Amino acid sequence: MRWVELLTGEEVPALGLGTWKMGVGEPDEAGQIDALRTGLDLGLKLIDTAEMYGDGRSEALVGQAIAGRRDEVFLVSKVLPSNASAKGVIAACERSLGQLRTDRLDLYLLHWRGHTPLAETVEAFETLKRDGKIRHWGVSNFDPSDMEELAAVPHGKACVANQVLYNLGDRGIEWDLMPQSQEAKIAIMAYCPLGEGNLVNHPGLAEIGRRHGVSGATVALAWLLQKPGVIAIPKSRSAARVRENAAALDLGLGAEDLAALDHLFPPPRGPSSLAMV
Repeated sequence: MRWVELLTGEEVPALGLGTWKMGVGEPDEAGQIDALRTGLDLGLKLIDTAEMYGDGRSEALVGQAIAGRRDEVFLVSKVLPSNASAKGVIAACERSLGQLRTDRLDLYLLHWRGHTPLAETVEAFETLKRDGKIRHWGVSNFDPSDMEELAAVPHGKACVANQVLYNLGDRGIEWDLMPQSQEAKIAIMAYCPLGEGNLVNHPGLAEIGRRHGVSGATVALAWLLQKPGVIAIPKSRSAARVRENAAALDLGLGAEDLAALDHLFPPPRGPSSLAMV
């Protein structure tokens, strides 16, 4: 496993498991649970979910998958901005804990900016920490100016992670948000690391993958894993795809590979608005 060190000094897996659109009633939910358990077996022990995903049903699926294995998992969930008030955060966290069948979250994120003052949300996060309901907190979909505002509120510098859209096809954060985060030792959690599937069958990635005996998707994930402070959370519904993703842990991309990827997917040449899905 490759690791990312949080601001607190704790190390977490650099490759985890996403759950967006999982657990929402499809007939393959048993396979989805098997995929998550396969990931745990392979060392992908960070699982990301959110109260928004399926109105809590994704959390419930995760709860089933980690039953009897809770202590192995670095468990992440997110609160909606509509629930980001002092009382709303506490109530939302309690609901998520119930769906997940656990007594604590390892990381709790504000899903995106809303109308509630950041100071109020942060104070609620700190209350949850003091009460042992969460161990760390962070944010999601925050741009550089949001992060500056967050750092200025009481306890705002306790933020350990910012979950944002980041993949070979969406590299805008490399211009400003990524260096800002690295300086503050805030981990970047890359959601949609395969570009919502658009990178899976990319011919350029497939060509690089053939040289290494892996898939193009594995190459895309390996590229992310070589970025300092980045945690990738691909969503996979099948155990076979999880195994394919896990192969990225053993793939070292050389200078020729990285140059080819920069040619296929050029880095940003200036600031841009934060991309979101």
